[in-house]
Amino acid sequence: MFKQKFIESVVAEDIGKGDLFSRISQSKDITAYIIAKSDGVFAGVEYIDTMADIYNIDLKWLVKEGETFSKGDKLLYIFGESKTILSLERSILNILLHASSIATLTNKFVQKIAPYDVKILDTRKTRPLLREFEKYAVRCGGGINHRMGLDDCLMLKDTHLKTIDNLSEFMQEIRMKIPFTAKVEIECENLDMVKNAMGAGADIVMCDNMSNEDIKEVVSFRNHHYPHILLEASGNVSLDTIENIAKTGVDAISSGSLIHQANWIDLSMKVEDV
Repeated sequence: MFKQKFIESVVAEDIGKGDLFSRISQSKDITAYIIAKSDGVFAGVEYIDTMADIYNIDLKWLVKEGETFSKGDKLLYIFGESKTILSLERSILNILLHASSIATLTNKFVQKIAPYDVKILDTRKTRPLLREFEKYAVRCGGGINHRMGLDDCLMLKDTHLKTIDNLSEFMQEIRMKIPFTAKVEIECENLDMVKNAMGAGADIVMCDNMSNEDIKEVVSFRNHHYPHILLEASGNVSLDTIENIAKTGVDAISSGSLIHQANWIDLSMKVEDV
């Protein structure tokens, strides 16, 4: 349902009261294609498939979700009436560009940590109303989604902790109120906070903006005392720093930059000679 509403909203934004070219042109059957003008990792198939169902166009995919492509590759053929395809051109390109750009950057992070037993996670730093779409693109690039919202995992950040007088008592209380399957993650800035969080019963501990040496101490403490607790590192994560963070032994590394630092790749639509 989200995909259909999303697609309809995207197209409505672009078409407005009506495509002016469609008013003056005669429709004919055409074949168009999407061509890559730069290298990347592909994403967006699910959304363009939904668009095709809504607007009665036919597609022939030449690349799969998560596959790499090179400059000059044809990625998709589109068959249908010219008025429809030309009206949808920018919407199709924007969806593929946005999703593939996130997938491309995410995959660069994934490749950096491939030798290590650690996952790369996204965050809730997404554009308003685009979270499901952008997190889908992360998955296409090989990343793993962190929580989708405030309702699927309880994370106690520094702002939350300021309102809690006794963490252990608070944890006992919330275990009786949140779903049995919901995990609790606690954000920590130093080893003392980590010890307190683990002793209080956290399922996941986030090492927030810690140095790699401090993270290694946390990993050692966890391994000796609470081996069941998952460790996540976050803060100052980039393509230049992520490998050294992965070497600390954490289970996951989260970074908002997978989404908000993704630079758009270049795709274009062309129409074959009629």
